[in-house]
Amino acid sequence: MSAMDGDDRSRWSKAYEGAVLRDVPFETMSGVPVEPVYGAGPYPGQYPYTRGVHPAMYRSRLWTMRMFAGFGTAEDTNGRFKELLHHGGTGLSTAFDMPTLMGHDSDSGWALGEVGRAGVAIDTLADMRDLFADIDLATVSTSMTINGPAPILLAMYIAVAEQTGVERSALAGTIQNDILKEYQAQKEYIYPPRPSMRLVTDMMRFTTAEMPLWHPVSISGYHIREAGSTAAQELAFTLANGFAYVEAARSTGLPVDDFAKRLSFFFNAHIDFFEEIAKLRAARRIWARWMKERYGATAERSLLCRIHTQTAGVSLTAQQPEINIARVAIQALAAALGGTQSLHTDSYDEALALPTEEAARIALRTQQIVAHETGVTNVADPLGGSAYVEELTDEMERQAEAIFAHLDELGEGSILEGVYAGIENGYFVGEIADAAYRFERGVNDGQRIVVGVNAFTDGDDPENRNLLRIGPETEDYQRKRLDAVKADRDGQRVQDTLAQLTSDAADPTLNLMPPILDAVRAMATEGEIVDALREEFGTYVEKAVI
Repeated sequence: MSAMDGDDRSRWSKAYEGAVLRDVPFETMSGVPVEPVYGAGPYPGQYPYTRGVHPAMYRSRLWTMRMFAGFGTAEDTNGRFKELLHHGGTGLSTAFDMPTLMGHDSDSGWALGEVGRAGVAIDTLADMRDLFADIDLATVSTSMTINGPAPILLAMYIAVAEQTGVERSALAGTIQNDILKEYQAQKEYIYPPRPSMRLVTDMMRFTTAEMPLWHPVSISGYHIREAGSTAAQELAFTLANGFAYVEAARSTGLPVDDFAKRLSFFFNAHIDFFEEIAKLRAARRIWARWMKERYGATAERSLLCRIHTQTAGVSLTAQQPEINIARVAIQALAAALGGTQSLHTDSYDEALALPTEEAARIALRTQQIVAHETGVTNVADPLGGSAYVEELTDEMERQAEAIFAHLDELGEGSILEGVYAGIENGYFVGEIADAAYRFERGVNDGQRIVVGVNAFTDGDDPENRNLLRIGPETEDYQRKRLDAVKADRDGQRVQDTLAQLTSDAADPTLNLMPPILDAVRAMATEGEIVDALREEFGTYVEKAVI
């Protein structure tokens, strides 16, 4: 180990020695002892955390292997959850179908043909109860990928916990709730940006007060990258959105150190191996510096950029899908070398359909091979000090800072107002579209090789594929189930809770989580709750970008 003397080294050594280490030999396959970190400081667990957020990193604890699952009915997905936990998954991540993501019930005309197709259909508390049946919510960490209707789904999760005797204070997990990137990339918004931001800050205030183990916002670059951005744009837009949430929460009176420690980030692990590692290293450094210097955070946990990573769905090919296993393994390795705290590996067949049970198991096994066979978990930041990786990290930071400066100028000194302005004037959409065009042009003219797509195309056998099929019977079942719930509930109680919610929405000083919880407990549907808020908030229609 070079340049390891001094105060940094001494502080790091004490922190490392105080960590609880995994009971495994930290050595190469040949039996050569491996030091926990190499090179000069700052070290892992030291500001600005470029090399990792914890002193011992994976020597102490492996990343959470959080597999994304959701299809058909709640009962179908409950079975998949149990299968993933049985095979060694350590966290659940819920995919919802498109109607649920957009705030529509399964019996809505907007939902026709989409119920259960791209995720699980959740209409009422009854569905959420079945989704987590026989799973101990006090011991499992759950992530929910939903944004516009996020407070409704969180309320359902809390209500299920209540019914099974689990206090909300014991619930651990994350809800994505990153509405800003919806206007920039994914487009699953319902209301205009400003009332949507109110819902986000209401959830932040509620969870800060009552759910100390819950992460109320997972600030997502994943969908920005999937829409076609570059790695640097993903980094910059994601962190800018994070700064915007910090500013919005502070404007409600929340002290930064009360909530910032439970913000988390969701990044893409794409196929340019070293660039992805550098991106995660730069994210930690930028976040720590901005939180300390601009927003006055003093608690160490407020400075930590905690990262969940998912391998790049957009990089998966429908052609020769089995070679996606190799792509996913490379991307998973990059995420681990970049120091992620949580990881989802895509299934090789996801370019064609929802993953089969076999494909999901292979994806989980890929993580387990990286964790237990490659040796990368023995050393924190193994590529730290590499001239190439360090330069890439610096360049990522330079490009991100240029984007922050532009947004700061747009917002006249406020990143939040700059993000609003960038949404309204089409800045984000235009930048992502230009990057996506450049990438596709490179593929089409052969300058960028995609194996199986524009080169090495022999060997594809589309006739011999075992794919998961979601038939129309799923939609029929879900509609009948929803009809039964509506017939069995107290209709007057439902109407009373919805009317109260609309009334409370008109008062910006009121937190909307309590009335949403009341509506959920009354068995109001997701769509009914969305509509009750729409009466006050209206609907967002994106302006055309020319």
